[in-house]
Amino acid sequence: MKFLTKHLTFQTKRKREYINITSEVEQLMRESGITEGMILVSAMHITAGVYVNDAEDGLIADIDQWLEQLAPFRSDYRHHRTGETNGDAHLKSLMVHHQVIVPVTAGRLDLGPWQQVYYAEFDGMRPKRVLLKAMGE
Repeated sequence: MKFLTKHLTFQTKRKREYINITSEVEQLMRESGITEGMILVSAMHITAGVYVNDAEDGLIADIDQWLEQLAPFRSDYRHHRTGETNGDAHLKSLMVHHQVIVPVTAGRLDLGPWQQVYYAEFDGMRPKRVLLKAMGE
């Protein structure tokens, strides 16, 4: 069994941003030498997430609008009583989730024809990390 771990660091320019990290996941797969296995992709912050979906700009805008409608920025979140102002980012992260597993088959990421791996930032403009862990043969 082979294992390889890598951390990605992001400092987004906006509070909410969606970054395609498929090429970084593919690079880790190549570096690990696995041909059968999986890659765990995990956001290491409670106000970020990762997901797999289409890399189409209109869809990304729709996802952002949908998440903002479900968990809009407001000043009255109880979480804000702690001095933080990112209650909406925590809720958005719950909806997107914080990790995905990408299968590796025959030395390739086993994604559907339009699937890409995304890092979703909901409380950005400061350094954030994503863990990539390749596991397999």
